[in-house]
Amino acid sequence: MSLLSLLAAFLLEQFHPLSSRRLLFGWVNRYADFFSEHFNAGEHRHGKIAWLLAAGTPVFGVSLLYWVLLWLHPFFAWLACVAVLYLTLGFRRFSHDYSAIQTALREHKLESAREILSAWCGFSCQALNESELARVTIEQALLASVRNVFGVVVWFVIFMLFGLGPVGAILYRFALFLKVRWSKQTADEFSEFGQFARQVAWMMEWLPMRLTAMMFAIVGDFEETIYCWRTQAKEWPDTEEGIVLASGAGALGVRLGLTLLIDDTPLHRPELGIDEETDVDFMQSATGLVWRALVFLLVLLLLMSLASLLG
Repeated sequence: MSLLSLLAAFLLEQFHPLSSRRLLFGWVNRYADFFSEHFNAGEHRHGKIAWLLAAGTPVFGVSLLYWVLLWLHPFFAWLACVAVLYLTLGFRRFSHDYSAIQTALREHKLESAREILSAWCGFSCQALNESELARVTIEQALLASVRNVFGVVVWFVIFMLFGLGPVGAILYRFALFLKVRWSKQTADEFSEFGQFARQVAWMMEWLPMRLTAMMFAIVGDFEETIYCWRTQAKEWPDTEEGIVLASGAGALGVRLGLTLLIDDTPLHRPELGIDEETDVDFMQSATGLVWRALVFLLVLLLLMSLASLLG
């Protein structure tokens, strides 16, 4: 059921993207703000209670619905899995911006590429040249592929193996969302309140980040991927993100990171990768890397399903 659900959800998202995703995120924003407004008293335990209620409510609801539908008929449960994946997967969410930036760079429309990338990554990219724009775009895409695709798939499959339905996908996306939403608050009391959300998000990302890096090594340049992972990932400000970026740079044979000029201020970042300078052609290579990793993951799930049936 897991593999068929994933295939159906991927096809559905590719041919009929969710047009109301912005409305969905607006509703989830208000949902998260409700708990922060009513439970935040500036202490860690309040953030823990708020997180358990905010994430536990949809998880319990989806689990209950899945078991009821499974009792009625497995086909209904399968439809529920496809619906959850359709809502939680976000392949087209970042691939649209990525393709738009790639097209703008090929047509030498740097201003257009800068505007799209600035809106995507959340900081000004007006001072970046063509190589730097391609570099930052590849970095954003590699991280987005984990958080919008591979992480969702990994936790969906794990929870399905334990007979818990598609709640793994819901739990993973809520963990990341609550971390980001509650970390945006600037008041001092949100530091303690959001600590539990940050801890859970780190735990939920630990496995997908490393599995994605392993898949990049398998479908890319294995030796350089492992070398960059072992020697460079720990130098990145966020070590977890550094694992994906360093392995991606090694798999592609390109250099990522390096210093950028953001709002007239140099942003010093460690160098990742050991080979060529980034250009727009490597953006197509990065697309191929993500697709190869996704196909490898689906083939692996197919083999596991066949082994289970034969067993």
